[in-house]
Amino acid sequence: MDLIVNGQPHDLSLDPRISLLDCLRERLGLTGTKKGCDQGACGACTVLLGGERVNSCLVPAVQCDGMEVVTIEAMAGHGLGARVQEAFLEHDGFQCGYCTSGQICSIVAMLGEHRDGRPSAVTEDLTAPAPLTDTEIRERMAGNLCRCGAYNGIVAAIKEVAR
Repeated sequence: MDLIVNGQPHDLSLDPRISLLDCLRERLGLTGTKKGCDQGACGACTVLLGGERVNSCLVPAVQCDGMEVVTIEAMAGHGLGARVQEAFLEHDGFQCGYCTSGQICSIVAMLGEHRDGRPSAVTEDLTAPAPLTDTEIRERMAGNLCRCGAYNGIVAAIKEVAR
């Protein structure tokens, strides 16, 4: 199968049971994407697949043939990703850092979803762009957990970048 990861093409021969997460970490050595629950519940493994955020632990790697994957390793060179990383530092958006790579990838995708006018479960007026209130941000980021409880810093970082 062919996979484009962070702009680099890879020709891989994989067992069909291997997840995208394990492919990234074990076959390509990209360990910035973390394995948290390995069940799609925590979001630590979030990457961008074809521009959409996915829990890479749930995606069979063979289903990604020909697709582009962006991981945390590429975020410093991604304009929005770099701004999110800076805002995390400024607003204490992390403590232990384990969830941070998934949070940052998810935020980059979430801001794109918001910019494109996609509503969330708490968007009140579906005919107008939803303001990025704390409630809206928390709903849109609900798939990314932080065991340290750095949510206030994460929300503050997102609000700064969204301005």
